[in-house]
Amino acid sequence: MEIIFAFLASLILTVFSIPFAIKLSKKFGLIDDPKKRPHPAHIHTKVIPRGGGLPIFIGIIIPMFLFLPTNSTLIGIALGLTILLIVGLLDDKFTNFNPYIRLSLLFLAAAFPVLSGVSIPFITNPFNLISSENTYISFGQSIFSSITLGDILAFFWIVTLTQIINWSKGVDGQMPVITLIASLTLGFLSLKFFLQDDPNQLNVAKLSFIVAGTSLGFLIFNWYPAKIFPGFSGSTVLAFMLAILAILSGAKLATALLVLAVPSADFIYTFIRRVLSGHSPVWGDRGHLHHKLLNLGWSHQRISLFYGVFSAIFGLLAISLDIASKAFVVLAVVAVSFGFILWLNSFGGLSKPQDPDNG
Repeated sequence: MEIIFAFLASLILTVFSIPFAIKLSKKFGLIDDPKKRPHPAHIHTKVIPRGGGLPIFIGIIIPMFLFLPTNSTLIGIALGLTILLIVGLLDDKFTNFNPYIRLSLLFLAAAFPVLSGVSIPFITNPFNLISSENTYISFGQSIFSSITLGDILAFFWIVTLTQIINWSKGVDGQMPVITLIASLTLGFLSLKFFLQDDPNQLNVAKLSFIVAGTSLGFLIFNWYPAKIFPGFSGSTVLAFMLAILAILSGAKLATALLVLAVPSADFIYTFIRRVLSGHSPVWGDRGHLHHKLLNLGWSHQRISLFYGVFSAIFGLLAISLDIASKAFVVLAVVAVSFGFILWLNSFGGLSKPQDPDNG
C-alpha cells in the first residue's frame, strides 16, 4: 500500500504545483518565446513557460523523504537533484547559458550520489560476471584512494543517461512518456526482486513509483498542446533519477538501456554525426529522430506515442527476459533503431540553426 500512496503523493504534488510553477515562470521570465529564441523543433507560435523542473522536483523530493528512510544515499541524491534544479532554472531563464558550464555542473551533481554510496558493484554480460566492487583505482595516499571502478562507472552512467533523456524532449509529451514507462519498468522489476526475498528492493520500488507518479503528473500538462515545457531542469531531474534507479535496482543497466533503446540509438547517432561533421556534440541542430519525424509530417502526439509504445514493448521484454537474452536484445534493438535513424537522415540534410537548449 505504501507504494501506491507514494505514487499518488508524487502525482498529486506534481499536478497541484504545476499551475504555481507556470505563474512563477511567467513572472520571472522562464519562458519559451519562439520570436526571441528560435528552436529547431518549434512549431509553437505562442509563449510557453519553461520552468517544469520545479514541480518535478517537488513531486520527487517531498515523497522521497516521506516514504523512504533518510540516510546518506538519500541525502546525496537530494543534493544532486538540487544542483540540477538550480542549473536548469538558470538555463530556463538565460537562453544563452553556456552548455559546457551546464555539463560541468551535471558532473558535479552526479558526484553527490556516487560519493554517498550509489555504485555499480558488478557488470553482467552474457557469459560471466565482472565484479567492480573491489577493483580500486589507485591515487596514492589521496582521499580518492578508496574510489572503486564501480564508482567511476556509476558516475559516467548517470551523466550519460541524463544526456540521453535530455536529448529526447523535442516534442510535447515525449520526455515524460519515456520516463514514465522506464520508471514503471524499474519499479515492477524491483517489486519482482522484493518478492524473491530481497527486502532492500522495496524502497527502490517506492522511489521508482515516485518518479512514475511525477512523470504522469507532468505529462498531463506537457501533452500537446503543452501548457509547460520541462526545460533543462525537468528533463535532467527525471533522467538523473532513472539513472540512479537503474543502479539501485540491482545494476540493471541493460534493462534501462532496453527500455530507452530508441533514445539511446538517437543519442549515439547524433553524437557521432556531430563529431564527424566538425561540430560540438553539445550544441543542438535539427538532426534528432523526433525532428526527422516532424519533417515527415508526424504530429507531436504521434511521435510521443511512438516513443511510449516502443518503450513499453521493450520494458515488457526487459522484465521477462533473462540476463543473456536481454543483452543480445539490447544490441539488436539499438542497431535496428540506429539503422532506422540513418535511413531517415538520408531524406535530406540538416538545418543550420544552432541552439544550446537540449543538445
